[in-house]
Amino acid sequence: MSRKPRKGYYVRGQFVAEGSELDLQLKAELKGTADASKTDLKRESAELQKLGESLLTLRADLKARLALPDKLTDALDALKRITNFEGRRRQSQFVGKLMRQLDADTVEAIRTVLAEQQQGSARETLALHQAEQWRERLVADDGALADWMAQHPDTDSQQLRALIRQARKDGQPDAASISQGLAPRRGRAWREIFQIVREQLGGADNDDNEADADADADAAHGDNAEHAAHRYRP
Repeated sequence: MSRKPRKGYYVRGQFVAEGSELDLQLKAELKGTADASKTDLKRESAELQKLGESLLTLRADLKARLALPDKLTDALDALKRITNFEGRRRQSQFVGKLMRQLDADTVEAIRTVLAEQQQGSARETLALHQAEQWRERLVADDGALADWMAQHPDTDSQQLRALIRQARKDGQPDAASISQGLAPRRGRAWREIFQIVREQLGGADNDDNEADADADADAAHGDNAEHAAHRYRP
C-alpha cells in the first residue's frame, strides 16, 4: 500500500512538511520580517513628513536651490496659512504624501540645505556670544582693550576707547534707579561697541541687531536689575 504524499515545500533542498515544527518556525520568521518591513515603511513615511514640514523654516535662497515641484510648494504654502489643528494635521499628511513621491536625490538635497541652514545659525549664535563676551570685558576691564587691539589691530582704538568711557559713564545707576531696584540704562555707546566688535570678528553690521538692542535696553530699564541683566541682548 503506497503512502499518501505529504504536503509541504522545499527550502534550500530540504523538504518541509506543512504543520511541522520547522514549517511553523519558518512561517513565524516570515511574518516577523513582514511586520518589520511595515514598521520600517511607517517610520520612513513619518520621517519624510517631518522633513517636509521642516521646509517651512527654510530660507528663501536655500529653498530656491531645490527646485521643488509646484504641487509640493503649493502644499507647503497652504500648510503655512492653515491655523486649525485638524486642518494642519491633514495638510501635513498631504505634504508627507508628496514627499514620498520625490526621488532620492531631491530628498538628499533637502536634507543638505536644511543642515546648511542649521550650521549657519549655530555659527551666527556663537559669533554673537563672542561679541557679547568681548563687550563685557572691554567695559569692565581696563586691560581688555590692549588684549583686543593685539588681536584686532585694524580697530580704531581711539573710537573704541571713547565708546568704552561713555559706556561706563552711561552704566552708572542714578538715584532713581537705585531706589527702584532698576538695572542701569544702557546707552548708544554700549550698542556701538557691540557693532565694532561684531564687525572685527567677521560679522555683518546688522541693523536688526541694533534695533533689538534698542528695544531690549528700554525693556531692561523697566525690570529689576537681576531680570534685566538676564534678558539683555544686543
